[in-house]
Amino acid sequence: MNTKTITRTAILIALLVALQYATRPLGQLVTGSCVNLVLAVAAMFCGVWSGVIVAVVSPFFAYLLGIAPQVWLAPAIALGNVAYVVVIALLSGKLQGVKGGAAGVAAGAVCKFAVLYLVVVQLLIPMGNLPAKVAAQFSWPQLVTALIGGAVALLIVPTLRKAFKEQQ
Repeated sequence: MNTKTITRTAILIALLVALQYATRPLGQLVTGSCVNLVLAVAAMFCGVWSGVIVAVVSPFFAYLLGIAPQVWLAPAIALGNVAYVVVIALLSGKLQGVKGGAAGVAAGAVCKFAVLYLVVVQLLIPMGNLPAKVAAQFSWPQLVTALIGGAVALLIVPTLRKAFKEQQ
């Protein structure tokens, strides 16, 4: 990672924390979509390692801000986030342009949903005796917020590349 990428990653983490804090009262649909927006931008604009770093720290900040229900769920959420950014980075890199980005977002959203549903809903929640409300947070809303955040990122990333005079 070069200095430019490290700096951009740090800015994205700061933006992520600010968005989590500011949108916390607005609920999962808004906060989750904003988080996924930052994750997708990190993956598409800065690369896979930037995306992974942002993906891993995100749930721990969410817990500290009172958004994530339990700290022991943070590693599982990080795993879902990592699946999201890795798939987006790989597909948007291999399939250039809007089609690659859209394919990456769609596949990444499905992967994130699948990982979170299997790990959190099917494995961890039964072991932790958590209420059904927590299970509901880690099912279909994860797919929806990942698709929304990724779609907004598809609109923003080309503008960022143009502003920074980088290859499309």
